[in-house]
Amino acid sequence: MRESHFPELSLLKRGKVRDIYEVDEKLLIVASDRISAFDVIMDDPIPDKGKVLTQISLFWFEKLASVIENHLVSTDPARYPEPCSKYSKALEARSMLVRKASPLPVECIVRGYLSGSGWNEYRSQGRICGISLPEGLKESDQLPEPLFTPSTKAEDGMHDENISYAQTVDLLGKEMAEAVRSLSLRIYDLGRAFAAQKGIIIADTKFEFGVLDDRLILIDEVMTPDSSRFWPMDDYQPGRAQRSFDKQFLRDYLLGLDWPKSPPPPKLPAEIIQKTRDKYVEALERLTGSTL
Repeated sequence: MRESHFPELSLLKRGKVRDIYEVDEKLLIVASDRISAFDVIMDDPIPDKGKVLTQISLFWFEKLASVIENHLVSTDPARYPEPCSKYSKALEARSMLVRKASPLPVECIVRGYLSGSGWNEYRSQGRICGISLPEGLKESDQLPEPLFTPSTKAEDGMHDENISYAQTVDLLGKEMAEAVRSLSLRIYDLGRAFAAQKGIIIADTKFEFGVLDDRLILIDEVMTPDSSRFWPMDDYQPGRAQRSFDKQFLRDYLLGLDWPKSPPPPKLPAEIIQKTRDKYVEALERLTGSTL
């Protein structure tokens, strides 16, 4: 499914991956098989990707239920409001009915390892989001302790920007900033420890929080290959980029092309589509013990 089409439902937004509908004062989040790289959505979908993301998020929502409330109502189309019934087959395994919350205007990123934009910032400035780090760290090194490094939420097609904790306090207020920092670090620690038992390093991840009836809750997706860097533990070696279970494989392929990282996207070969799908499915199987 590259794009959902449910004419009898009220479409609110199409994001990079998710299509969001409003149904009976709740939201229906449909995870498509779209994939983006460098903020450009590819024309070619990755089969079953949306199902993988939904099943992994559901797994974490259940595992973290004692730590923080989340927005989930159901993932069973048979229990969705009646207007959804004619689309049950398309919604199966790739959708969530959720309560509406007011999203916070920051993305709550936790980094346990030095990679991506954090590595680039460290090389040029010796710090990440205003947090100084020891000298001499290598790419993919484990950090002395996980860092909370929030970012702004950019509009579609724009780039998120890393911000300092002081800026986060300015945006959220001191009490809310402290709450999301504490929760983000706690959830990451729990997730990282569990994933390690399954042979996966969660190098970094992004959480989204919202406010519902004055309560802070977890929303969107949780520790998936789209919102995180998943590395196989048995292949981990600091000093280089890591093999991954996420879309870094696709990024690496695209970096080898003469493509300016702007629309239109290049056509993806069948082999790249299949290998990318395999990585997502392997992440699901390793992490949860279940398959599609």
